[in-house]
Amino acid sequence: LLVFILALAAAGVELSKFAILTGAFGVGVGFGLQNIVNNFISGVILLFERPIRVGDLLELGEVNGQVTKIGFRSSTLHSFDGADLIIPNASLISQQVINWTLSGTQRRVFLRVHVAYGNDPERVRDLLLATAALHPDVLDVPKPTALFLGFGDSALDFEVRFWAARSEIAPELKSEVALRVAAALRDAGIKVPFPQRDLHLKSIDEA
Repeated sequence: LLVFILALAAAGVELSKFAILTGAFGVGVGFGLQNIVNNFISGVILLFERPIRVGDLLELGEVNGQVTKIGFRSSTLHSFDGADLIIPNASLISQQVINWTLSGTQRRVFLRVHVAYGNDPERVRDLLLATAALHPDVLDVPKPTALFLGFGDSALDFEVRFWAARSEIAPELKSEVALRVAAALRDAGIKVPFPQRDLHLKSIDEA
């Protein structure tokens, strides 16, 4: 470096101008590398704080998947449809990330149910609770619950809440419980309503 600087001085290049050019080049390189440095620092934070681990199930906006790799610049998520997603580490630090398996593997499932007016809410609530509790994959602890949410526009609104042992089985378990609930309501003669609206017609003066 010293020989290079002396050569520039011998060639008549003013060192003050060379310093300015070098500084401008350094600033340009800094701006170009800021995203890489940001992702690298975020990767170090992920590796030391460990808010996300390999094998965790994450939800990042519309992206869902299982963490298969955590690198210094980016991390890899294997989505449920089979695709591998490369996520910059800065996104995992700066954005809101839902980690379904950070403190445990259990996942709570919510199932909305609407029945027609005229049915006994207590009877419907007890039927929903018994149907969910009978499914072998619904956990006994925490125990399932059924709530009467109130009076909707066209129906009585209920919600069944239960726990799945693992996050990956939650969608299928929700579907199976919903099918059992539909069969139980049908057998009990409880109808699921369709939206209704009242239309009032007023006479119009032909003149």
